[in-house]
Amino acid sequence: MNVCVTGGAGFVGSHIAEAWLARGAAVLCFDNLVTGRRKNVPAGAGWFKGDIIAPEDLDYAMEVFKPEVVYHEAAQMDVRKSVHDPLYDADNNICGSIQVLQACVKHHVRKIVYASTGGAVYGPPQFLPLTEQHPINPACPYGISKHTVEHYLALWKDLYGLDYTVLRYPNVYGPRQNPRGEAGVVAIFADLLLHGEPVTVFGTGEETRDYVFVSDIARANVLAATAGGGQIMNLGSGVGTSTNAVLQHVADAVGPGEPVVKREPLRPGEVTEVYLDASRAEAILGWQPTIEVSDGMAATVDYIRNTGW
Repeated sequence: MNVCVTGGAGFVGSHIAEAWLARGAAVLCFDNLVTGRRKNVPAGAGWFKGDIIAPEDLDYAMEVFKPEVVYHEAAQMDVRKSVHDPLYDADNNICGSIQVLQACVKHHVRKIVYASTGGAVYGPPQFLPLTEQHPINPACPYGISKHTVEHYLALWKDLYGLDYTVLRYPNVYGPRQNPRGEAGVVAIFADLLLHGEPVTVFGTGEETRDYVFVSDIARANVLAATAGGGQIMNLGSGVGTSTNAVLQHVADAVGPGEPVVKREPLRPGEVTEVYLDASRAEAILGWQPTIEVSDGMAATVDYIRNTGW
């Protein structure tokens, strides 16, 4: 099978590519390298430097490679940037995604698997854990843009027969996550502590998120190639882990020494408590997370310690 991954030089995208290569698929990683890194593209994968907002790039890559399944991971994913520059966010996440859908239809792609967000589309929770039936009330432009594309996917299925599955991600962490970006607190904490630098905790530190290791997310994406047509599914553990607990896990993995912590107010657009019910993904995909938080965070620290950034 031919699989194309937009954002394939990024964190999650490169792991999806790697998972498919291990299963014998032909894989093309498509990325503009704004946040992705060429060294993330796994050995054995094809590589095309292009931008989803440039239809000629998508057209050329899909004409040559002829993918059966497209994984759409490319996105502007910084909540703070979306607040400060909502037009940039919408251009990449909405307009860019429409370009991907148009290219999929033109080149007869069977299915698109779309990376959405379980942390940002729901907004402040009315109940926990969050199910797919929870009201949609995003607290930031990023959540709005990611959810908007879900509607386009449903419409393109009706209009053109393009199959899709939407996976609403939790807080994904693991090797290759950028420790110098705005998102990815596990990698950020690990990098700072390994260099003996203070860490900044926004809020009280008791704010919770649902953390799932990247290999579990990649496995869900592989399963979605043949299951979950026309479905929206949460991926998550159903358990909230506080920022303070994350810091402790990372500090334990880094080794001796007490971390120096600076406290700052919560930033605009942040939700204080999120964890997701993944019962639908379990029923449809047969998926559950398998990596314990402490083990996954230790593996992330080891990766950053051994490879740097």
